[in-house]
Amino acid sequence: MPYSLNEKIRDLKPYDPIEGNYQIRLDANESFLPVPGEIVEQFHAAVDQIAFQRYPDPLAGKAIEVFGHYYGVKSRLVTAGNGSDELIQVLMSAFLMKGDRVLTLSHDFSMYRFYTSIVEAECIEVPKNEDLTVNVDKVIETAHAQQAHMIIFSNPCNPTSLGLCREEVRRLISAVDALVVLDEAYMDFWDQSLLQEAEEYDNLIILRTCSKAFGMAAVRLGFAVANPVLTNAIRAVKSPYNVNTVTQAFGAAVLSQKELMDKAVITLLYAKKELFEGLCQLEEMFPNSMRLYQSCTNFVFVATPYAKEWHRFLLDNSVAVRYMGDYLRITAGSPQENETVVRLCREFLSGKGAD
Repeated sequence: MPYSLNEKIRDLKPYDPIEGNYQIRLDANESFLPVPGEIVEQFHAAVDQIAFQRYPDPLAGKAIEVFGHYYGVKSRLVTAGNGSDELIQVLMSAFLMKGDRVLTLSHDFSMYRFYTSIVEAECIEVPKNEDLTVNVDKVIETAHAQQAHMIIFSNPCNPTSLGLCREEVRRLISAVDALVVLDEAYMDFWDQSLLQEAEEYDNLIILRTCSKAFGMAAVRLGFAVANPVLTNAIRAVKSPYNVNTVTQAFGAAVLSQKELMDKAVITLLYAKKELFEGLCQLEEMFPNSMRLYQSCTNFVFVATPYAKEWHRFLLDNSVAVRYMGDYLRITAGSPQENETVVRLCREFLSGKGAD
């Protein structure tokens, strides 16, 4: 009898980002800024010192030390991962048993649901309000009613670009028995982090990434921050050499340059402001064709009945953005890229005869 795949993976398709070559790529929430030359030089110097025949430091000691210094947290509370995606998978594999219930929000990062299915847990989605804000009371009520073992959500949210203030997040964490995984991948663009409070909770793990604000999407480096008990458990269950030595060296180089990185964040936020203001003008011109949401991130989120056509129009003009059903998610680009995107969006909406 021939071997057959099990039902949980039988119909899965590999992750498939937008294929093709486009002049402007604003679909993946990446930074448009190159890594500063000073950091590249530091990286080259570090690479020259690597013993490539040796395994990496299993705890990524230098990287987590510099991360802790950058954010003002104790390095003993930090675990490094091969991107925060790996850490999400590790947390679900280790902290959940088959049939456990994971609570997340809708809309939110789609990989939460994917990894839940792979570990054979049950995913419960709590719908957001009509304006895409979070009803914390409803989340708490559902977590208790469904006996959720884990609650995971992004703050600020990918894809909506909206944020939940720290007072409400604290209220949620304190009101539930579940493990709360707080994904702060975009918190470098906002000021409501709970990172420095992670040690105070027995049920909180905070995730951070270097892929967004720090322009390190190519090297894959993320971190989990939690109290000592949770941190020891995460370190015990992750792969021993999960972060390669080159990534560790690059991460340490980038995170040691706080002033440069802070300037990069300011530049990215200004670019988002330019894009947002340009699209705001279009919203005023075409109020029945689009709704623009306030953004705490480096991208904007647009609701529109023309999402599929709009997305296709931009692709045909060599601009890639993220199509999400009735929404478009557009990453802030350089001033020239933002100008081109706004111009094309105006052209598309004018062509629809929208008012």
